[in-house]
This record gives sequence, C-alpha cells and structure tokens, in this order.
Amino acid sequence: MRFLATLFISAALSGAAVAEPLHGIAMHGEPALPAGYQHFSYVNPDVKKGGEITYGVVGSFDALNPFVLKGMRSSARGLWDEVLGNLVFEPLMQRSRDEPFTLYGLLAESVEWDDDRSYVQFNISPDAKWSDGEPVTADDVIFTFNLMKDKGRPPYNRRLALVETMEKVGDNSVRFTFNADANRETPLIFALMPVLPEHAIDPETFDTDTMTTPVGSGPYSIARVEPGQRIVYERRDDYWGKDTPSMAGFANYDKVTVDYYLQDSTLFEAFKKGAVDIYLDDDPSHWARAYDFPAATDGRVVKDVFHPETPTGMQGFVFNTRRPKFEDARVRKALSDVFDFEWVNKTLYNNAYQRTQSYWQNSALGAYGNPASAEERELLGDAIDVIDPAILAGDYAMPVTDGSGSDRKVLGAAVKLLGEAGYKITNGKMTGPDGKPLAFEIMTTNEGQEKLALAYQHSLTLIGVDLSIRTVDDAQYQKRLNTFDYDVIVLVMPGFYFSSSLSPGAEQIWRWDSRSRDVEGTFNFAGVASADVDRMINDMLEARTTGHFTDSVRGLDRLLVNGHYMLPLYHREGQWVARWETIEHPAETPIYGYQLPTWWDKNAQ
Repeated sequence: MRFLATLFISAALSGAAVAEPLHGIAMHGEPALPAGYQHFSYVNPDVKKGGEITYGVVGSFDALNPFVLKGMRSSARGLWDEVLGNLVFEPLMQRSRDEPFTLYGLLAESVEWDDDRSYVQFNISPDAKWSDGEPVTADDVIFTFNLMKDKGRPPYNRRLALVETMEKVGDNSVRFTFNADANRETPLIFALMPVLPEHAIDPETFDTDTMTTPVGSGPYSIARVEPGQRIVYERRDDYWGKDTPSMAGFANYDKVTVDYYLQDSTLFEAFKKGAVDIYLDDDPSHWARAYDFPAATDGRVVKDVFHPETPTGMQGFVFNTRRPKFEDARVRKALSDVFDFEWVNKTLYNNAYQRTQSYWQNSALGAYGNPASAEERELLGDAIDVIDPAILAGDYAMPVTDGSGSDRKVLGAAVKLLGEAGYKITNGKMTGPDGKPLAFEIMTTNEGQEKLALAYQHSLTLIGVDLSIRTVDDAQYQKRLNTFDYDVIVLVMPGFYFSSSLSPGAEQIWRWDSRSRDVEGTFNFAGVASADVDRMINDMLEARTTGHFTDSVRGLDRLLVNGHYMLPLYHREGQWVARWETIEHPAETPIYGYQLPTWWDKNAQ
C-alpha cells in the first residue's frame, strides 16, 4: 500500500515546528556560511554566462530516468550527475563542496529540525518552478517520496522506511518525523533527495517508459537526444533559481552536449581535434606522453592538476563473497598478496602511483598510520579479537615485492596461507579441499581494466591459480553488476570505484551493510554481511561528537581492511584534467577538488 501523507491545513498545526528556520545544516557543527551569504567560496559569481561545452564519456545510454533500476547505470549523463552537475533535476538542498558535509537551501529555501534530529521540515521556495512553468510544491515532495518507495531504485526506494509520518504543513512545507531506524545523518540525506513533478509523471509507467523526456526544475532542459550517442541540454532563460545563492556561479553555459564513445582512445582523439572540450585523465603514462599534439604544445590545450583535501578512496579488485570460493578471508588475503604492485607500477605506470592501504587513507579518518585509541577499541568490542594486530596498530601494509613480477618470498607466503585454508598445489594447480582447482573469472569492461587483470593473471599463474578474463559490453556489465553475477570485478577510475569523503554516512550501508547484500542495484559488490561492520556503520551514523565519529570511521576502516574484501590497488596525488583554453575555471579549488559545473566558456558573448 502506498505510504500516505497526512495533510495539515490549520494555522495551529502549521506552527507545530518550534525550531527557527535555518538557511543551512551541517552533519557536525555549524555551516561555515552565514545567513545572507551570496555565493559559495569556490565559484566565480561574476562570470559571463553563455557559450557552450561538450563533454565526452565512454559507454552508451538507453534511459532518461536515473532514479529507477533500469536507468541506474544506463541513464544519460547530466540529468542527475555529481560530476557534470544536476542539469535537469534538483535536490531540496545544495551541498557545499568546500565543507565536509554542509547543505544550503535550494528548492527548500529553509529547513527546520530539533537537536535530536527526530524530524526535519523543508520549506519550499515560493519561487521554485518546473520547466513547464508550474510551481514546485510540497505535494511534489510527498509524491516523489511515495513514487520512489513504489518504483525507485536503491537507495531512494528505502527512504520512507525511516519515516514515522510524512506531513504537509501549512501551504508549502513538508515535515518528516523519523522512526527508530533513522540516524543523525537521515535529515541531510533527505535534503539531497531529488524532487519530481507530480503533474508530469505517470506512476504506472515511471519505471518502464524510461526514455520519456523529463520535466525538471533544474537550470537546463533537454534539447535533443540521440539514444546511445548524444544528449544536448539548453539553459533555461526562465530558470527559477538563477539568483539563489547556492546556484550563483553554476550553470554557466547556454548549451551542454554530452557525446558518447565506445572506447577511451576514441574519446581522446575527439578531444585532440576539439570535438570534446575537457578530458579527465587517470592514466599516468598517458598524462606524461600523450600531449605532444600541436594544440597542446602551442597552449591551446591546457593541462591542470588540482589538489583536493579528501581521502584516497579505494580502487581495486573486488571479490564476490557470495561465491563459495571467496568465503574464507584467508583465501581472499592470499589472492590479494600475490598481486605484484611494484612490478605493475613500474611496468605500466612509470611509478606514478602509491599503494592504497585503507579506505580513508591520507586523512584523520583512516586507520592506516593511526593506531586504535582506547575509545575506538571500546567501540570495536569483541571484534578486536579477530582483527590483525598490525591493523589495530595502524601499520599494516600490503606486501612489498622486489618488483620482478615473481617475488618468491611473497608468493611462498601466499601459498602457505592458502595451505592453512585447505589448499595445496597438485600437478601444478592450486586445488581446494574438494580436490577442484582454484579458478575464477574477472569481468572487465575496458582496456585499462584488461591490462590490470592480465598483470594479475601473470602472478596467479605462478601459484597454480587459473584466472580467466571476460570483457563485456557496457550494457551486459551493468546488468551483471546489478545482479552480482560475477566472481571478481575491477573498480578503477575512470568509472566505478569506492570514493571516500570527509563525511562518510548512509552510503556505507549500500556498500558494506548486510542489509544491502542481497538487494539488486546496491553497491555491496563484495557481498559483505558482518554484524561488526553493521554495528560500526550505525555508530558512525549516530555519532554526536567529532571524536566519536572519527573513531567509528577508523573502526569501520579496520574491519574492511581486515576482511580483505578487495585487493587494494593505488592512488596518486592530484586530479588531472586537460581542457581547451576556451574553457576556464575558478581560481580556488574546494576541498573536494575541481567542480565542473562551476566552469565556463570564456568566449561567451
């Protein structure tokens, strides 16, 4: 049955919220910007709007709805996009990328909550309009949450499970009162929900007719669609939020085009010719050697390096623990240890990378380099007994090889560990307790992943483990990801990887919590189901002090590293972006790194 909203129309009930309306809310502490602020610190508010930009991405698309399972990873870029921007759809509040986790008013011009965060009330701006001219209303918010519950993809379809009541308050406010399953981050997560127009959506076909041109409240409308190849957006002259402080310095182009390419090499050739304006580079060899074409040597193409202040995140090979062969953490550790990072880094990447040792490395939240405090040990409880002492001490690291590609010492240690798990080498093959050879498949989707998989295959062969590599097209890859139909996948940039922020929160549920293990479309690619991990995520979400929050994130980090759910790969310093000099960006880089939605065309007329 549909979750029903309770309608309040009396003046007395309209004033039920005793808290003062706030212009912004923060996960911990107070917003950095005061009421009456004019713009975010990292934008150019005086930029002359106009011109155009063309982005290039690898892949394809067959949907214009990013909020349902069918369009989860095959929807056109730009509609609802952390990298390119939310061009068509908008959230209730806008996130500042220069604070760990702070939100400011957008569709909701103000917000109200109590100290316990037992409820949140969003007060919709009376100026907010859909692209067809209709007003954005509280009813649209209620409709969206109900629609997502019935038809949406994870995690949107589970939001109302945290709600005791959803109420329309007065003319244009919505109040959510939370139940015992909610946590202190829940109000902020709700503030980041998109809002969809009730008058322009048929709930019955919302999750099936995914190529319908959407009506949004954002600064752009879709001008042209070539399925699988191109989507073009045009800036709305009547965009309601152009004078909203949280949108100052955003949406600077008259036209935004996203072109799709089958391979990254083809995309780069298009960039060299000027058909694409920006190229996000993650290949050290490519960054060092590929920019010898005329436009790059004469200055028409500029290479920028940005330095965010965020944790490294985690790139690597993910073991699907739903498969019996990967149930034993000792097996996962042994298979991880044989990967010769030093050889791969030297041979493939000119030693450009550093080894990643934890999920929040290079920050105060990370376990690596930070021994567990007494408070953290108390949080971990009995899990202390199963965590490697080196991980607790903060000095655990992946094995360092001699860089030869066949370090006998490292390989021998891995074989010994597999022996403890019941494996032995028979006739040159690693065989399990059941007498069957240890063999598995890595699913890849591009040339960069294939290169890494081939390097891994070389190392595994030396200890008698058979690795096959299957490269699939984008559509098949997304389908198999959604249904967890794989042995091992590669999460590396560009593409999917586990990014880390300074304010990890509810997204960790959809990566590691047992509640997400068997829900299609979540990011629990490893199939983690651990009561200790669940408890630490909950502690993190309930933390009221910075110290408690830091201890809980470090505890989660230690549990994930100790579980060996991933073979950690690498990270590098800085973000690399090449651009044609006609595209410019603000001078200040926020703590989360470059923000493409704040860039502009300097030739705008």
